Amino acid sequence: MSDYIVFGKPDIQEAEIAEVIDSLRSCWLGTGPKVQRFESDFAKYKGMPEGSVAALNSCTAALHLSLLAAGVGFGDEVITTGLTFCATVNSIVNTGATPVLVDVSLPHYNIDPTLIRESISDSTKAIVVVHYAGVACEMTEIKRLCDEFDLVLIEDCAHAIEGYYKDTPLGLVGDYSCFSFYATKNITTGEGGMIYSRNPDSLERIKTLSLHGMSADAWGRFSDDGYNHYYVAEPGFKYNMMDLQAAVGIHQLARIEHAWKKRKECYEFYQSELTDLPIELPRHHEHDSRISYHLFPVLIEDGARIGRDQLMLQLHERGIGTGVHYQSIMSQPYYRSRFRGIYNTPIADDFGERTISLPFSASLSESERMRVVLSLRELLD
Repeated sequence: MSDYIVFGKPDIQEAEIAEVIDSLRSCWLGTGPKVQRFESDFAKYKGMPEGSVAALNSCTAALHLSLLAAGVGFGDEVITTGLTFCATVNSIVNTGATPVLVDVSLPHYNIDPTLIRESISDSTKAIVVVHYAGVACEMTEIKRLCDEFDLVLIEDCAHAIEGYYKDTPLGLVGDYSCFSFYATKNITTGEGGMIYSRNPDSLERIKTLSLHGMSADAWGRFSDDGYNHYYVAEPGFKYNMMDLQAAVGIHQLARIEHAWKKRKECYEFYQSELTDLPIELPRHHEHDSRISYHLFPVLIEDGARIGRDQLMLQLHERGIGTGVHYQSIMSQPYYRSRFRGIYNTPIADDFGERTISLPFSASLSESERMRVVLSLRELLD
């Protein structure tokens, strides 16, 4: 149907379209000057040193490379949350290391620092935190644990581009941070990611690994002195971002604060209009921190007229798309089979069984928000 409310619809405007057309006409489609510009603009926005970030084709690639750059491999353990997208945990597995799954704590469903401490062993190499729904984890205690046990701290900031923990931008607390520009994220390049490293040598290795382990990308091989041969330093991956993607990201980033305000309005609208329904609404952060407002996940309360899956189906039939962010990692067949009886994440498991993410983006109109609210009232009242 033409008026279907798409969950997480990206806010694409004419500036992005014109920039993509410019890339097509220039015939420079791969990694090139627009990727460099996007990296520079992103670093400036986040308050990161120039040259401390690398644009990649996904946040998954950023997670994988951050772990490799941190020296994570076979025999190591990496502690992370039991409530996240599978990419966070898959990236650990794909280094050969063992993920150690820790439950989340109320009210924000971020990783529980007390359980992190209990999970640290002689094999622990790193901690990967996820700022779920754009709400900062308890970084003071987590950073203290990393310093105490000499652990690498990696921030999965897929939901948290604009976020702060107290006075510090999210992504600048840890040793590495990873950002997502997937279609439903706060800014998008269609597919894409960014990685930050506070260690310049690590970033150089990350850039090398991101393009087959070569010493220079295609753009860098051409200069005023002519062609420069590349060499393969180590076997790498095909993780680079294209100029076609960066062309979208440049203008998305330029409007990031406007988009954040639009999502904040949507968040506050839902909070005010859904208080009398049998659902648990997201909680505001208790720290002096800035929320990125990436998702609006609600929990269906016990005793509601219909369950989560039936509610999603009936909303779909009314032309409203929803999502689930997320079923717990331990509810997934591979991890349930591998770690059954080893890791218990009851809070994450319960959340994953009852949560539904409502339509939420900067492009969501006031009339669409009201349609969502009225439909929920019809189905749950």
